[in-house]
Amino acid sequence: MKIIRLIAGAAVLAAGIFLEKFVNVNENLVFAVFAASYIILGGDIVFRAVKNLARGKIFDENFLMGIATIGAFLIGEYAEAASVMLFYQVGEYFQDMAVNKSKKSIANLMDIRPDYANLLKDGNIIKVPPENVQIGDVIIVKPGEKIPLDGIVVDGSSMLDTSALTGESRPRKAVVSDAVLSGCINQSGKLSIEVSKSFGESTVSKIINLVENASSKKAKTENFITKFARYYTPAVVALAALLAVLPPLFFGSDWATWIHRALIFLVISCPCALVLSIPMGFFAGLGSAAKRGILIKGGNYLEALCNLETVVFDKTGTLTRGEFKVTEVYPAAGYTAAGLIELAAYAQAFSNHPIALSVMKEYGRDVSRSGLSDYSEHPGMGVSVVLDGRAVLAGNQKLMEKNGINFTQTHNTGTKVYVAQDGKFAGCIIITDEIKGDSRSAVCALRERGVKKTVMLTGDNSQIAASVAGALELDEFYSGLLPHEKVKKVEELNAQKGAGGKLAFVGDGINDAPVLAMADVGIAMGALGSDAAIEAADVVLMTDEVSKLAQAIDIARFTRKIVLQNIVFALGIKAVILLLGAFGIASMWAAVFADVGVSLLAVLNSMRIIRWRFIV
Repeated sequence: MKIIRLIAGAAVLAAGIFLEKFVNVNENLVFAVFAASYIILGGDIVFRAVKNLARGKIFDENFLMGIATIGAFLIGEYAEAASVMLFYQVGEYFQDMAVNKSKKSIANLMDIRPDYANLLKDGNIIKVPPENVQIGDVIIVKPGEKIPLDGIVVDGSSMLDTSALTGESRPRKAVVSDAVLSGCINQSGKLSIEVSKSFGESTVSKIINLVENASSKKAKTENFITKFARYYTPAVVALAALLAVLPPLFFGSDWATWIHRALIFLVISCPCALVLSIPMGFFAGLGSAAKRGILIKGGNYLEALCNLETVVFDKTGTLTRGEFKVTEVYPAAGYTAAGLIELAAYAQAFSNHPIALSVMKEYGRDVSRSGLSDYSEHPGMGVSVVLDGRAVLAGNQKLMEKNGINFTQTHNTGTKVYVAQDGKFAGCIIITDEIKGDSRSAVCALRERGVKKTVMLTGDNSQIAASVAGALELDEFYSGLLPHEKVKKVEELNAQKGAGGKLAFVGDGINDAPVLAMADVGIAMGALGSDAAIEAADVVLMTDEVSKLAQAIDIARFTRKIVLQNIVFALGIKAVILLLGAFGIASMWAAVFADVGVSLLAVLNSMRIIRWRFIV
């Protein structure tokens, strides 16, 4: 245990100092005591330095501390060499404590990995690892337990705590036939859940993998610091060598004095504060975002959020609720309203599109699919199907025009579903979608944060698009777009942004995967439980609140602020003490502070990111 070794080394060091100062003993005995103290306190550092030398890794903190303290021994500064190792190790110990505490607090935010699953088998409950549960098995989740795998509730009802996934404290009710997600905590009743996904494909597993891999995608600042340290450390080693040799050679100065100054210079030069605290800052930023239900896939995307210039929104499910409702029905001659709804319901029986689901809901009865054949979806237009030998079309104006249907165009506000049967127009159904309550405030919040352009892309008609864009005061909107046309439009908007500016696309992550991939930052909205969203996007907002984007920007900018503070602080303190060391003013104790003390303070500063409260 490190603390025991530190205490033992400190005790032996104290004994050496006592013998040297107050007892007249043989100098070899004093040397032996100090050497023993040095080995206890710094043996592992010297060992790591030698090991790294064998691997070709020369210029690291172990090498610098090892050569500086061994050099101190060689010029007779035994107590100082051992003392420096003691204070270095004490500083490292507290630094490790700070880092571990920070990492632990981040790990706790994502502590959603289940330990076990209660498998129901032959009427008995068996506790098994989640990995051993198969799709179709039934598991029991008792009050207070985490749901270990995604599934469907087959018995019971309860309130679920989804905060680990969404960052929201408000519980959600789960009843029979509801889909539930792994990582949620069952608060009240007992639930029987039929497993729908294996553990490797479950929501909790995907989120854990996302967070664990986030640190591999480094921000430009992190990469810069890594490259900087690669050149910085050899440079200061060369300067230390010149400092030790040139004054005695050319000015007749005392060799011991200048070697001692060079050794102090080496200790000061350790780049620990930079190489440790910068990644720590970004890691804390990612953890702080995860706590609030914002999953960011790497420091590079966190940094990109700081410079958003253009934000492009999908409409349905992003700015609007995506909860469609039939509000008006206009049957053509020879059709009734009920007959038109029935025809549209059969035509869209195989579709999961929100528009189709709203028609099915309005129809209110089960649709027999036995008479349906040749079903086909036409992206951005609608569907076609053969119903008992009759060719039925249901979709927008483009679908009617493509098939040469002579239809009556409706100008009412809303999504229009035109229906045709055997080449003849059957009528029009108007479906409306409500704007989300926080969409307007979210757009305002983005402007306050310096976003220059807000744009909406939609496949809906221009009348609906204009209505939504006007209500939200968006800068631009483009309507009637097919999926490939959205991609082209984002390419155009990307070309218009300024140097250093970033473009974000906010969508549902399912239908907009190509656009999400093209944007500098692809942001999936309301992605709780959506595998496609988690895979496609760079940033995943786990709830349906578009206002969380402004919160993500706040977190990113505060993280950048802390990281820049750490860089300026670390380099500033080092520059001052390096100069003092070169002129013989700074001691080894100041050198240790410049290395370990600055590192510790930078890590503690990074931890502020986790505790900071962001208010949008």
